[in-house]
Amino acid sequence: MRLPTPLRSYLRWLLPGMGVKRWLVVMALGVALLGLGVGILLAQVPLLSAVPRYLSLGFLPVWARALVWGSLGIGALVLGLARLNRTLLSPFVPDTREVAEVLYRHRKRGRGPKVVAIGGGHGLSTLLRGLKAHTSNITAIVTVADDGGSSGRLRRALGVLPPGDIRNCLAALADDETLLAQLFQYRFPTTSVDAGLNGHSFGNLFITAMAEVTGSFERAVLESSRVLAVQGRVLPSTLHSVTLMGDLRSEPVGVSRVEGESRITEAQGVIERVYLEPNDAPAYPEAVRAILEADLVVLGPGSLYTSLLPNLLVGEIAQAIGASRAVRVYVCNVATQPGETDGYTVEDHVAALERHVGPGLFPVVLANDNFRYVESLPEGVEPVRWAGGLGGSYVLRTADLVDPARPWRHDGEKLAEVLMELLKGEPG
Repeated sequence: MRLPTPLRSYLRWLLPGMGVKRWLVVMALGVALLGLGVGILLAQVPLLSAVPRYLSLGFLPVWARALVWGSLGIGALVLGLARLNRTLLSPFVPDTREVAEVLYRHRKRGRGPKVVAIGGGHGLSTLLRGLKAHTSNITAIVTVADDGGSSGRLRRALGVLPPGDIRNCLAALADDETLLAQLFQYRFPTTSVDAGLNGHSFGNLFITAMAEVTGSFERAVLESSRVLAVQGRVLPSTLHSVTLMGDLRSEPVGVSRVEGESRITEAQGVIERVYLEPNDAPAYPEAVRAILEADLVVLGPGSLYTSLLPNLLVGEIAQAIGASRAVRVYVCNVATQPGETDGYTVEDHVAALERHVGPGLFPVVLANDNFRYVESLPEGVEPVRWAGGLGGSYVLRTADLVDPARPWRHDGEKLAEVLMELLKGEPG
């Protein structure tokens, strides 16, 4: 028999791990001791000595007294808890019946696995939105090689690390329904009158201003996380200012060198390799620690050369991944990216990783196997398929990962579900 919703909501307080039952016991013990003390006091007053007998129903058999008082005690305790819950929380929560449900989900996520997600751009944000339903022990490690758009302008004007990808991840790990998270993602419209705020994101400006106020970029990210009450952490892969360089091959020019993340995909040619300048930038220590302590390390989804590899090209990040005992999964994109991975298969993506950081860094490769929405892909974009040539050092897992509304991107919820299954060792 299914219990009524209000009753189920209140019974949530009694589930394991809620941290409530112990205090209910303490409260009940306190009430019992108080009642015992009052009874002893009344028994010492001659005119009131008979009161305890009648209050304790001494004229009934012992089993009947225990049943009556036990039932009344439990009823009073439940009623008091429910009313106290409503009285204390009603100014902050519109429907106090949801408090137990929210606390239950919070506790459950707090006991979830430690997950490190590495990347940048929209792909990482999509993954984080899916993961936060399963665990709050999430660390997003984000590239700081971005030099385009609002982030690039702030980087060139003020010398700060690019905040754009970090802003996206903070918003993804925050409550999507909060007005503050929406404000963080607000972008000022582009006008021809004054270029001052044209195209800037409010969140980028906020993080940049916070860096000036706190004196450091990492402190700015931490304080911004607190403002948004994010579930997890967002960390830069390095705190050093790095520039992404690319070697591109084109005919009849041959190999040419392109400087800057935003220029690599705009240039004509096939990307042969990318690297960082300087190439010895140290990793952010907290990012390394998170990788070594993780249960699951995920690379992607995201732009292979301009979002994923810039993190791995920070040497200490790749070394920490290689030393980690976590389940390590590379999430291959569901579609090719014009100017970056035109015509690529799953094997081509993995081969590019091997050329830059060596083989086997991510032994599990996760790819999409739902190609029903191919006709909805934009012009010049193709689904990423596989040809069965990964080799024995890799395990290929496939699943329906595509977002039907935007079939060139992943569905965050689907992706997170499959990753949790992989972590549990369930068949893919």
